[in-house]
Amino acid sequence: MKSSQLKTLSLKGTALKHNKQTIAKLSHNIGYNFQNQTLLIQALTHRSAKGEHNERLEFLGDSILGFVIAECLFNQFPNEDEGDLTRMRSSLVKGVTLAEIGRDFHLGDYLILGPGELKSGGHQRDSILEDAVEAIIGAIFLDSNSSKCKEVILTWFADRLAIIKPGIGQKDPKTRLQEYLQSRKIALPLYEVIHTSGQSHNQQFTVRCTTSVIKTEVVAKGTSRRKAEQAAAQQVLELIENDK
Repeated sequence: MKSSQLKTLSLKGTALKHNKQTIAKLSHNIGYNFQNQTLLIQALTHRSAKGEHNERLEFLGDSILGFVIAECLFNQFPNEDEGDLTRMRSSLVKGVTLAEIGRDFHLGDYLILGPGELKSGGHQRDSILEDAVEAIIGAIFLDSNSSKCKEVILTWFADRLAIIKPGIGQKDPKTRLQEYLQSRKIALPLYEVIHTSGQSHNQQFTVRCTTSVIKTEVVAKGTSRRKAEQAAAQQVLELIENDK
């Protein structure tokens, strides 16, 4: 590797240089050895850090991941309809799941972050881990080919694919809450963003959810409006269940 490519990593606040041992350890964790190691470095580089960051690789990896999982589910469940397939795919590729995979790889130990993200604990933030996992998928695709990339993805998701099943369990909280209210002819909930904080690449949304089915006003937070609304809907469902 060229000296300019020996970038500094963040290891929970400790300076660590990319070297053969470090890259070998991470490669072992993710189950893939890069021919072009600069692609791996780019995939680990958050936009808050100097240098070429991982957003373009993230875009590519997100598309590849969606296709691979969709194809796998299509073949695995030949008799399920589009709705169930969509819900299962969403469950597998959602941010929380990708962040869990990132933690399985100890990916936070290798992320390249700017000073602000380092101080705020960005190496363990779900959104950053999620983006890095997608970026690594994009990097693997560019470093190898579609067949190899698919093989790696299916290895990562093997345990989850083995236990996933169609049905209501795959529906997100907002959908389940909506169906619950509609079945009882109750007005749909109102979601309102009441506060937004953080920089554009790391925003946090606070959402209020109001519905006549409960007396309590529910407030939830998330790294996107959608995630905050889903968190609020989940809280409402739990309150409904507790009142039974």
